[in-house]
Amino acid sequence: MSLLAFNYGSDDSGLVWGFQIGEGVGTVPINAPDALKLMQTPVPGQFVWLHFNLSNAASERWLRAHANLGDNFYEILHQGSRSTRIEIDDNALIAVVNDVLHNFSFDSADISTLWVHVTPHGVISARRKPLESIERLRQAVVHGELLRSPVELLVHLLRDQADVLVNIVRDAVARVDTTEDQLLANRLTRKREDLGALRRVLVRLQRLLAPEPAALFRLLQRPPSWIVPDDRQDLRQATEEFTVVLTDLASLQERIKLLQEEIAAQVNEENNRSLFILTIVTVLALPINMVAGLLGMNVGGVPLAQHEQGFWIVVAMTGALTGTLAWLLLRLRPR
Repeated sequence: MSLLAFNYGSDDSGLVWGFQIGEGVGTVPINAPDALKLMQTPVPGQFVWLHFNLSNAASERWLRAHANLGDNFYEILHQGSRSTRIEIDDNALIAVVNDVLHNFSFDSADISTLWVHVTPHGVISARRKPLESIERLRQAVVHGELLRSPVELLVHLLRDQADVLVNIVRDAVARVDTTEDQLLANRLTRKREDLGALRRVLVRLQRLLAPEPAALFRLLQRPPSWIVPDDRQDLRQATEEFTVVLTDLASLQERIKLLQEEIAAQVNEENNRSLFILTIVTVLALPINMVAGLLGMNVGGVPLAQHEQGFWIVVAMTGALTGTLAWLLLRLRPR
């Protein structure tokens, strides 16, 4: 029996997909050998986009052997810090982009990292897990959206990431709205822990997806010479749009925090009311327990023991004392 080799969704070189994009060709799918030829002899007005799966060990070997990316890219690939940023490496751009996994859900809230290397003649992206934004970008390229430069492809990726985050924020807002309506209608079914879990997911998204301001500031102030002014402006606009989305995300977190505090206050009020009722019951039962304990002692000299109406006298006295205590407690009841 022959077994098919498991390729992690990529070919023998680790390539998931490749495209030749530019004037005269539009968008053409290419394989690893074709990509190698185009990388060795770039065509003016055209560039290649290669996307690799790092779960396939052949990916990094192929990149080291043929892509000529530089040591800084591989250091960033293996370093512990994976904050979203765009750095300048000689005459290239290296982007570290955190994104949610394909088919994202709040229950799992899985996030992974995408590494992108951008040069005047090509874009090389690599990831370990399927991501939502890069899939959107691939669909746009497959459906014929023409990108004039590698930087425009990077800008498109950032905007796709912002769109994905917008959808996540909308879903979170819908959940918060439902919880708020139930709270106002006094029929809250969601627990405060659900809001806490949602808030933790949003905080994690903001922490990982927010780009480093210093890296973007350096890039926008001193970009590589091959980046044209239009691409610089598009990159600046994409950064601003992403910042707006992150601001909305922070506002939603604050709203969830206030809602949690309101729910906590309501729970505390209900607990105080229950505790007050329990206190009233305990105090009202105190005279009966005291009288029963005193009169039930098996000793001589118990008052009214021989009186014909002794029982009813004790009942009247106990009832009067209990009523007096009840009247006092009701007057002291918090409004």
